Amino acid sequence: MGGSEIEIVFFAGIAAFVAYRLYMTLGKRTGNEQPPMNRRETVERPRPVTPKQDDNVVALPRARETVRPAAKDSILAKVVPGSELSKGVDAIREQDPKFDADAFLKGAKSAHEMIAKAFAEGDRATLKMLLAPDVYASFEGAIVTREKHGQSVDFAFVGLKAAELQTAGLRGRFAEVTVKFVSELISATRDAAGTVIDGAAGVVREVTDVWTFVRDTRLDDLNWKVVATA
Repeated sequence: MGGSEIEIVFFAGIAAFVAYRLYMTLGKRTGNEQPPMNRRETVERPRPVTPKQDDNVVALPRARETVRPAAKDSILAKVVPGSELSKGVDAIREQDPKFDADAFLKGAKSAHEMIAKAFAEGDRATLKMLLAPDVYASFEGAIVTREKHGQSVDFAFVGLKAAELQTAGLRGRFAEVTVKFVSELISATRDAAGTVIDGAAGVVREVTDVWTFVRDTRLDDLNWKVVATA
């Protein structure tokens, strides 16, 4: 075999190898191939990317979603939609999504009874925990006066007849809610000799209180404090 014949065989082998690689890479055309991808469409319609979940981020409802109505036994079911109270509660919930009006009122009822008992018993530690500093100072001043004159208080909390939200809203970063309490209690203040000088021993009285509770929404502390009493 001459040199020219060897070159022909050599180049034929290369051509066969290249053809085989193209065949393996591209495959055969069967007539069922997908149309080529439109690069312009790819740029205009990128694949949606699911964002990573963050426990500190509260997902807002989409426009087509509606807020679930309050349960029938919820206090919010009795609040007139669009009223100042309703708007106030919504404002607090926007600032503090964890705010639950029913849970708040339940805690306010407990705080009301605890404060009434603590004041009668001169329990400064409990009062300091539940009252704002200026309100505590007022309560503590009355306790000091009783102690100075040797007075004591006969007290019994009979029960709470009613508790309802009066107002709600935000003052800057502070959530503020006013609650009206109607309670039944027995209270009588005695002097050093044991004579009743205020109230009535053994008599159940109905008392109405209007208290304002405040909490700093920036803090993790969920406790509310009484900042005003009437």
